[in-house]
Amino acid sequence: MLEVGQIAPSRSPWASPIVLSPKKDGSLRFCVDYRKLNASTIRTAYPRPRVDDTLDSLREAKYISTLDLRSGYWQVEIDPDSRDKTAFITHRGLYEFLVTPFGLSNAPATFQRLMDTVLAGIKWQSCLVYIDDIIVFAPTSEQHVHDLSIVFDRLTNAGLTLNASKCDFCRRELKYIGHLITADGIKPDPGLVASVQLFPQTTKIKDIQSFLGLTGCYRKFIKDYAKMAEPLISQLRSQQKSKRPLNHIEWSDKCTKAFEELKTALTQVPILQTPNFNEAFILEIDACDYGLGAILIQEYDNQQFVIAYASRTQ
Repeated sequence: MLEVGQIAPSRSPWASPIVLSPKKDGSLRFCVDYRKLNASTIRTAYPRPRVDDTLDSLREAKYISTLDLRSGYWQVEIDPDSRDKTAFITHRGLYEFLVTPFGLSNAPATFQRLMDTVLAGIKWQSCLVYIDDIIVFAPTSEQHVHDLSIVFDRLTNAGLTLNASKCDFCRRELKYIGHLITADGIKPDPGLVASVQLFPQTTKIKDIQSFLGLTGCYRKFIKDYAKMAEPLISQLRSQQKSKRPLNHIEWSDKCTKAFEELKTALTQVPILQTPNFNEAFILEIDACDYGLGAILIQEYDNQQFVIAYASRTQ
């Protein structure tokens, strides 16, 4: 990093420790523990796209490409007046970043703003961007090639570089932000579904929260999700209200049933359609004493399409 101009020797009064986190390919990502710095940082309020809004924009996605920026944050320089705050300790001395490091609380918002500026005018129409992940989509192969060339020109003019080994071009289906996007619709990422199937039964509160977090990401695919999950959620609520909260919940047969039902439901989810905003929407609602459920539907071309499920309990 020193040789390529990403860091420089520092005389800063600030100093943060190094953290090495594993990547999916087995290599290590160099990070710095900036928790103390972040606690003193004024947060940038720039928004990141909602995943549902992103997926809803992919109706015409018959041809799809995903682009990954090479060490995206490191392509953005740090303001000279702020570099000393990024200083970190090594066995060779104190260094500071000249480019944006991982771990800064404002890094995601800063990068999202940059990408929104670079792709202004074509975002939501032919491409989407979630921090450093770009997806380009089109209804035909000819249009797709044209749209890709425009995105490449925008990135080149901004001085941004792609990681070719992590880019996929002109596919009919691709994984994106935890979902599998296909020409027929959208469904959960099979890899994440498999990880849910391997999730062990446990009474630890943190593990139950993680399990519900994983399955909850796909609640729009599961009819009556809230009803299925209620025994587990109810146990978590009771622990939160307890004057002497424990690290474990009180497991019951209802919890076992909920745990297994959620696992099974994820393996049987339908392919959801992206909304067609030129057609009418139908909302079917059902309610009882302890909760309610809804299905968002569209009907056209003599077919009925499920857009999303929703549910909640009291």
